[in-house]
Amino acid sequence: MAEFLGTAILIALGNGVVANVVLNKTKGNNSGWIVICFGWAMAVFVGVFSVAKFSGAHLNPAVSICLAMVGKFPWSDVLYYSLAQIAGAFVGSVLVWLMYHPHFKSTEDAQTKLATFGTGPAIRNPFYNLLTETIATAIFLLCILLKIGPSDSLGALDAIPVAFLVLAVGLSFGGPTGYAINPARDLGPRLAHAILPISKKGSSDWSYAWVPIAGPVLGAVIAALIYIAIQ
Repeated sequence: MAEFLGTAILIALGNGVVANVVLNKTKGNNSGWIVICFGWAMAVFVGVFSVAKFSGAHLNPAVSICLAMVGKFPWSDVLYYSLAQIAGAFVGSVLVWLMYHPHFKSTEDAQTKLATFGTGPAIRNPFYNLLTETIATAIFLLCILLKIGPSDSLGALDAIPVAFLVLAVGLSFGGPTGYAINPARDLGPRLAHAILPISKKGSSDWSYAWVPIAGPVLGAVIAALIYIAIQ
């Protein structure tokens, strides 16, 4: 339940800032990439701070997989955490849709609407899109592993450095693919986009959906292997 709630908060705030920036007639319309990156960093801060004491605040299947690989989390809980994270991400996106409902109606472009749910490539190239998500996630998770050290955990106070880490990843690596770095962050909202009765929503782009799932998982494996090798 904590992972579900934390991920719902994360996505409501994260996709909320995207909606505020890209949808028509909002107060934040066209305020830019820096606003989106900063908003996502704050979304991570609030999500992690809110539930860290209950579940460790993974909020991301890649985090759960990575921690399990290095022996800091039981493999038996990875599936449960991942399902809760995907469900929370779905609900968080539904909340964004409800709050910005008039603005979805005022926005004609289907790709803009999809951007408030799932990620997408600036230049569609499956190999480089996958490479970007893999490298960005590997750096993100390796930094988390190095930060928490051998005995520390993702406690509530760790939310601040994690938020800055997400801000850095977004500003530096977000341009090519929108930096999913989290399978639940993309899959849950993309499912919401497919199901919700959004006017003129267009395709949910399932042909791309495997990239923000496979890339972060590969990144998690790489980060774990590097961390194990340097111990």
